[in-house]
Amino acid sequence: MKLKEIAISINADLIGNPEKEISLISDIKSISQNGILFLSNSKIINDNDISQAGAILTNKVIASSLQNKNILISDNPKLSFALLTHLFFKPSGSLRASKEFESYPLLGKNVKLGKNPCLGHNIIIEDDVSIGDNALISHNVVIHRGVKIGNNVTIGAGSIIGSEGFGNIIDPSFNWHHINHIGSVQVGNNVSIGTNCSIDRGTLSNTIIENKVIMDNNIHIAHNVKIGESTAIAANTGIAGSCVIGKRNLIGGMVGIVDHITTVDDVVISAKSTVYKNLLEPGTYSGIMPITKHSLWKRIALLITKLDKIQKILKK
Repeated sequence: MKLKEIAISINADLIGNPEKEISLISDIKSISQNGILFLSNSKIINDNDISQAGAILTNKVIASSLQNKNILISDNPKLSFALLTHLFFKPSGSLRASKEFESYPLLGKNVKLGKNPCLGHNIIIEDDVSIGDNALISHNVVIHRGVKIGNNVTIGAGSIIGSEGFGNIIDPSFNWHHINHIGSVQVGNNVSIGTNCSIDRGTLSNTIIENKVIMDNNIHIAHNVKIGESTAIAANTGIAGSCVIGKRNLIGGMVGIVDHITTVDDVVISAKSTVYKNLLEPGTYSGIMPITKHSLWKRIALLITKLDKIQKILKK
């Protein structure tokens, strides 16, 4: 692509040769005369020779220190870089857009597919599933009965949508009795689900993933959970049943959220935290405790909440 075309696509101002042909995005360790180098830190300039870069994407401050370069200047360089990766991304050759998907042998009854599906190998889609336009579904994905998926949704390899929830009752003889989950899963538009994720169906109503949610790999969403719009969830997080997660939450890696928890909008949860109570004010939360006897843990937790008061008393 020519630099002038790239500049328009990523919403950046261009200084230099608009006709310069660009064929790739350069890494700092493999700078190319045909590539664009993304510079987010001026220290990179001091530590590396960037003279061979075909063009540089950066902000106004760093651009002011560069001379005789083709430069793309953005008010939000990281966002422009994200858009840039889409220009040069090539889907896996083993994924295919198919107009004959209706004849795929692992397709259930009454399945509705939108336009331009791109599909991997060994996908199973059960009865009464609805999937919107521009779905990108990778290998070994299972979508169980009745799941509703919106437009522009990406599902990574090995993920399972609509699996049976973990609802069980024990009787007086200590036998477990499973509760059949009659609900399903509803996924909104522009959602990205990573590899090896599991989203359980609801018990009676649906598990809901709202628009623009992004999920990393190896995440478990239990039955009847609702994930609010534009929330991001990092890898190895588990969210137990009937939680309601607010909009624009940022949930770090290896977070555990116990059942029936509510978080408001604009909450940040630090990695490895355990959330055992409702988070009812926006802000950043952390909570990491070693496992111990529950009776002891309750006393320790109580003391932790009073440490600031104890400190004030000690200072006196």
